[in-house]
Amino acid sequence: MSILSEFKEFAVKGNVVDLAVGVIIGAAFGKIVDSLVADIIMPVIGLVFGKLDFSNLYVVLGTAPAGVANTLADLKKAGVPVLAYGNFITVAVNFVILAFIIFMMVKQINKLRKSEEAAPAAPAATPEDITLLREIRDSLKRP
Repeated sequence: MSILSEFKEFAVKGNVVDLAVGVIIGAAFGKIVDSLVADIIMPVIGLVFGKLDFSNLYVVLGTAPAGVANTLADLKKAGVPVLAYGNFITVAVNFVILAFIIFMMVKQINKLRKSEEAAPAAPAATPEDITLLREIRDSLKRP
């Protein structure tokens, strides 16, 4: 078997395709969560803590050259070492929200699975040959 045919067989297996679909959906879901955090949750948190914007929280580790504005973007452009811990807070909040959403999804899926397992299965229909044999038996028992 050639390498090309082996690769083709590997690539079209269901697990590989399912994994690819999962990665694509995961990336799209990550963008949705990023937007949820950046556009909805962080402004509310900023409002609660006095219009705090986590993305602009930083500590300057070096000295800024003269004429450089004291903003995170300008300090980074100037090459000044900056510890931007606000971005870390944003990513950590994103992770917590994503983990909570996934937890709720898995919990709901497990709940649905349990309800499916708990539902009594319909009794299987008696095969035709068994039915015929029972009829023959019953007719032989009659005097």
